[in-house]
Amino acid sequence: MSSSRPTTPLPVVRRRRLGRVPAMIVVVLVATLIVAALASNPRFEWGVVGEYLFSPSIVQGAGVTVGLTVVAMAIGILLGIVLAVMRQSGGVILSAAAGLYIWFFRGTPQLVQLIFWYNIGALYPKLSLGVPFGPQWFSVDANDVVTPLATAIFGLGLNEAAYMAEIVRAGLTAVGPGQREAAAALGLSRWHSLTRIVLPQAMRVIVPPTGNQVISMLKSTSLVSVIALAELLYSAQSIYTRTFQTIPLLIVVSLWYLAMTTVLTLGQRQLERRLNSGARGLRPAAAAPRPHE
Repeated sequence: MSSSRPTTPLPVVRRRRLGRVPAMIVVVLVATLIVAALASNPRFEWGVVGEYLFSPSIVQGAGVTVGLTVVAMAIGILLGIVLAVMRQSGGVILSAAAGLYIWFFRGTPQLVQLIFWYNIGALYPKLSLGVPFGPQWFSVDANDVVTPLATAIFGLGLNEAAYMAEIVRAGLTAVGPGQREAAAALGLSRWHSLTRIVLPQAMRVIVPPTGNQVISMLKSTSLVSVIALAELLYSAQSIYTRTFQTIPLLIVVSLWYLAMTTVLTLGQRQLERRLNSGARGLRPAAAAPRPHE
């Protein structure tokens, strides 16, 4: 016979982290020095920052930046999904074409691409659509089509598609082949298997890096200032070229970018939390009891 003895709970002793307090002191000291340097230097001209922070041209430029981010990112996501499916299709020609696209747009600088597309009229003064080496259905002047806004949208969107293709491909690869086999056994077509089975499960892998790409896209829109599109940075440049108040206007631009990226970061965290909670809520169904024979 085994006698049960009352057990006394063992005391929980927290592990001492001797380096935490000195590290906190160093961090607070450095933060204090930074704040003091920012507040005591009159050359930052914080009054000018407050004057232009919500000026109409800056607010309008911020709106152009947000709109450009949304449209270019939508093009990048949709085209990236198509490219990822082409890479996974198994067809040699489709896979090679998608790989060549990704290789080119990931291998050349984004700023070079924007300048190239903006000057495409030097190569093709007329843009036409028709049968190769045959009749042309219609033709337009390249300068009428290749505007700064169109160049910014498609230049950023085409470049983003190459990165989104790799993100989506990683998500599709993370879904086991058994899911596709089960969908095929149920009689689903490849399209329905992709849209109803594979992609929904791949979203947990796709969403986090996609959120990072949206934030990166928001900051990449500043590159279009070189083609004279009145987004946030170009709006600030047009002001400080007249007033010579370069530093305060750059601070204004930085504050706007920090505010927008903070909102996007919070939205990304909420979306990831919902996806993770939904995944945790999925529990395998209990096996049905066998009938008595």
